[in-house]
Amino acid sequence: MDADTLLVHEVFTSIQGESTFVGLPCVFVRLSGCNLRCFWCDTPGAWVGGEPIRRGELRSRVLEPGIELVEVTGGEPLLQPGTLPLLGELCDAGRTVLLETNGSLDVLRVDPRVHRIMDLKAPSSGQHQHNREDNVRLLTARDEIKFVLADRADYEWMRAMIERHRLDRLGVALLGSCVWGRLDGRELARWVLEDRLTVRVQVQLHKVLWGRGAQGV
Repeated sequence: MDADTLLVHEVFTSIQGESTFVGLPCVFVRLSGCNLRCFWCDTPGAWVGGEPIRRGELRSRVLEPGIELVEVTGGEPLLQPGTLPLLGELCDAGRTVLLETNGSLDVLRVDPRVHRIMDLKAPSSGQHQHNREDNVRLLTARDEIKFVLADRADYEWMRAMIERHRLDRLGVALLGSCVWGRLDGRELARWVLEDRLTVRVQVQLHKVLWGRGAQGV
């Protein structure tokens, strides 16, 4: 696939369910293809396939609703060569642009106007060996690090990562997210309070509103 065409799983408008932008109207571009296979992935349909759409057409579809906030997600968006120019074009159009990336690929070339929301994969994902920890030093105060947690062992791993990399001193928002149906948000909140971690506890608001299996939200 060249940089002028992207494989797209879906484009939809909803309420932002995660990150520091939670609750805001947002246009989502979910790209197809992923290099990881997290055990608890809630969008495995985006691992393969997708509709090829020319970048200009995709940009027009994203801008048409007139909503300021846009998120490009996946799958793993950085696998596709068209993602980087698309991000820049959306910024040029005056949008606030979020990139959700699994943390296994280099984030250096992402347009600096983009808010990079980068996962650090916890052990329960089965993919934590793919974390590209060098990415951490590339992040700025406009970026966010997300930990998706399924149990206490994942939480302790997150705490160790924060201490090891001094993540709480980077000015980057730290997000602690519960695997839906695996970890109770009240438990995570209690652990964070006990340890006084500077972590934003979050649940997936879109699933609270529309249910676990809802699509296009």
